[in-house]
Amino acid sequence: MEIDRQLLKGTIPLLVLRLLDRGELYGYQLIKSLDELSAGAFRFSEGSLYPVLHSLERDGLLSAHWQSGESGRKRKYYTITGRGRAELAARLRQWRTFAAAIETVLAEEPPDA
Repeated sequence: MEIDRQLLKGTIPLLVLRLLDRGELYGYQLIKSLDELSAGAFRFSEGSLYPVLHSLERDGLLSAHWQSGESGRKRKYYTITGRGRAELAARLRQWRTFAAAIETVLAEEPPDA
């Protein structure tokens, strides 16, 4: 089932920060990891991911460096910064609060009052 892009839009930075908290990756690795970990639910194009990466880097949440891969091709690798980890923690708290509230509203049976 394809997920509405508007639902995903605000969560892309959270997903990127979470993956980079696990280790350094380059852009295509991020795209593949998001696709694989979500069982195909999160299929991002380079056009939707790279602006997020650049924004997070500009905000000091990521750092990046160029490195030659096994094929000799240069790739830009991204790493989460200390500031990025703090932002990730804040976004995770927000997401969990948001998701719990959505689940409560969508529940078939209202919670006990």
